[in-house]
Amino acid sequence: MDRASILDWTGAQVQLNLDDHRNVEYQVYRDGDKHFLEVRGTQGEPIHTLELPDGMKLDQSSYQVLLRYVLLDVVAA
Repeated sequence: MDRASILDWTGAQVQLNLDDHRNVEYQVYRDGDKHFLEVRGTQGEPIHTLELPDGMKLDQSSYQVLLRYVLLDVVAA
């Protein structure tokens, strides 16, 4: 399978609630016919990789919204 970058590593500060946030890096890539959103901490530690639904094409701001929901579900829980 061929892996191709859709959005290279991007830093983001994600607001988790009123007084808490998380600094992360994320990338979006295609592996074969599947798309993934990979999230890592600022030191490169893996947090989560989410397979995106088929045909999901978003702009960068939409990926950041999705990133917040991933972090709320995976990290804050």
